[in-house]
Amino acid sequence: MSKRISTWDPENEQYWKSEGKKHATRNLWISVPALMMAFIVWQIWSVVASRLNDIGFTFTENQLFTLAAIPGLVGATMRFFYTFGVGKFGGRNWTVFSTIILLIPAIGIGLAVQNPDTPYSMMLLLAGLCGLGGGSFSSSSANISFFFPKKEKGTALGINGGLGNMGVSVVQFVTPLIITASTFSFLGDAQMLANGDQVWLHNAAFIWVVPIVIISLAAYFGMDNLPGTKQSAKEQFVIVKRKHTWIMTWLYIATFGSFIGYSAAFPLLLKSQFPEYASLAFLGAFLAAAARPVGGWISDKIGGAKVTAVVLVVMTFGALGVIHFLNEKQFAGFLISILILFLASGIGSGSTFQMIPGLFPAKEAAAVIGFSAAFAAYGSFLIPKLFGWSVNTTGSYVTAFYFFIGFYIISIGLNWFYYQRNAEKQEVLAKVS
Repeated sequence: MSKRISTWDPENEQYWKSEGKKHATRNLWISVPALMMAFIVWQIWSVVASRLNDIGFTFTENQLFTLAAIPGLVGATMRFFYTFGVGKFGGRNWTVFSTIILLIPAIGIGLAVQNPDTPYSMMLLLAGLCGLGGGSFSSSSANISFFFPKKEKGTALGINGGLGNMGVSVVQFVTPLIITASTFSFLGDAQMLANGDQVWLHNAAFIWVVPIVIISLAAYFGMDNLPGTKQSAKEQFVIVKRKHTWIMTWLYIATFGSFIGYSAAFPLLLKSQFPEYASLAFLGAFLAAAARPVGGWISDKIGGAKVTAVVLVVMTFGALGVIHFLNEKQFAGFLISILILFLASGIGSGSTFQMIPGLFPAKEAAAVIGFSAAFAAYGSFLIPKLFGWSVNTTGSYVTAFYFFIGFYIISIGLNWFYYQRNAEKQEVLAKVS
């Protein structure tokens, strides 16, 4: 299939219109469901962990937050390896591999949750294996960045990342519904809740087995390995010497790191503080994912630095609102404030990615995108763990949000100093110092 495309030059307008765009579009629309499935598996524990004690497990609150956080730790670490997978093996090849391997945690979780005597160590192992899904974002983003010209990269990366990120809200919306149906009752018995209702928690994992297989086949038959994009890890690793690699990584941690971290912790946070509204946990990830393509598109029009600046200010005020309404135990204000945080973080995830291609040559930009995404994914581990630490040491989740506010304020300063104040000098954004 890699022979389908023999030359690739998306910056050539004539080539792009006559040949390039159709190939890029096809690869994008196969990449999206593959990335969405990766996010579903990566974040499945954000929902499953909140239901384990309901069906007979006896884990502490800190253990449950850890189960929700471990996929983030592993996923973030895997992103460093996945970043270089496209350059080493080709975009199509790596997408097929990174999708089909998700069968391991999906089947494993479906079996493990059926027995309340399953040791915590096994649950941690399965949570870690879900991190394989987290790694896919770096390779997927790096791959799609090769397909589009600079003027369309922000929108394309926003669509790929935004709709892919939608997997978080999909798993948080579908899981509470599917576990109440006997869809896979032939694979395991129902579990009894305290109120007498029956659930099939193994459905939460088994439901994704067939889609994983279908998407893997679609990637195998429909995607391409682009010519001229392969590089050794050593060639790609030159990005660590670039100053802007580290600055953009910091900014992406502030935006996407917040999105994925809040997504992992929100179901448990909501169940702890406002249990009667736990079914609304999917809203945060849904808004953030839907906003990401918008952030990329707006940034293509007016500049990523400007959009990122507004985003970071809004996130700061959103976090202050969460603190106030948590202290007051007012659900409506809390929900609005945290949804503002989610919305802004989604827009910012798109705007920061739009900035990167203007700072680096095409091959380096792809590696930087993956590299920054790897660091930002640690938010999925650190934020749930910080919430767990905050409630254990201070008795409240509020303390954690003060840390987030401090991070956002520093990010505002970095974005202004390096990019926003020089927005009128576009040549600055075309060179790597």
